[in-house]
Amino acid sequence: MTLLWRYSLAVFGLLAVLGTILAGVYLAGWGAHNGQPDLLLTKKSEQGLFLVSLAPEGGHIRPNEVHSWLVTLKTAAGAPVEYAAIDISGGMPQHNQGLPTSPQATDYLGQGRYRIEGLKFTTGGWWQLRLAISAAAGSDTAVFNVVL
Repeated sequence: MTLLWRYSLAVFGLLAVLGTILAGVYLAGWGAHNGQPDLLLTKKSEQGLFLVSLAPEGGHIRPNEVHSWLVTLKTAAGAPVEYAAIDISGGMPQHNQGLPTSPQATDYLGQGRYRIEGLKFTTGGWWQLRLAISAAAGSDTAVFNVVL
């Protein structure tokens, strides 16, 4: 019985180690640029023209519900970006699946704030949102990772 007990503990220990390694590999695959998960909701755009913040308007994100989000755009110097054009795309990179809806920037709220409506996530998991921004400062993009 003692030998069986030791064997069982060894097997469970190896499974725990293997599970930890696999979880680390899975999480490391999320990073778009440096191998680390990037879940920041405020970041510089890819070329550094804008500082972009993204937040769900209601504060909660649930699968299979249509959401409104708020985007705040500032120049690299920190001034609000007025009357920008924002195109939204994205999807689930690990499933090669796009967004199930076509979200639109519907309102300019002043002070560099914009409302995006019509965003829906069909399931839990890793989603990416890509904002293509055009304004007086130029055109740039920002990519956000959202995990439900």
